[in-house]
Amino acid sequence: QVRLWESGGGSVQPGESLDLSCVASGSNLRVDRMAYYRQALGKSRELVAFTSASSGAKNVAEVVKDRFTISRERFSNAMFVHMNDLQPEDTAVYYCMVRTFSGNEYWGQGTQVTVSS
Repeated sequence: QVRLWESGGGSVQPGESLDLSCVASGSNLRVDRMAYYRQALGKSRELVAFTSASSGAKNVAEVVKDRFTISRERFSNAMFVHMNDLQPEDTAVYYCMVRTFSGNEYWGQGTQVTVSS
């Protein structure tokens, strides 16, 4: 059974920072892709940050690229996102997604990030 352990998030004021982390666990789990998506109230889910062990790619979305950084040892099952200079438009539920080398996909429960003054 695969489990995703999400932590981080919370409520901050504009300009402050938060860290998100996602750790995947499971027997013989081999994770290729790890990503964070977010979904704001009334909006569709959007990709925030993405890593791929198979390609070595680490990307953050254009809308956050100057403020968010992503960390993951290439073949590890843990991913971290540092969110700097948070703004009200970053308010959303942030979801961790994991895809294994065999193509199975798993989603975390989500963690709330709220940015307001």
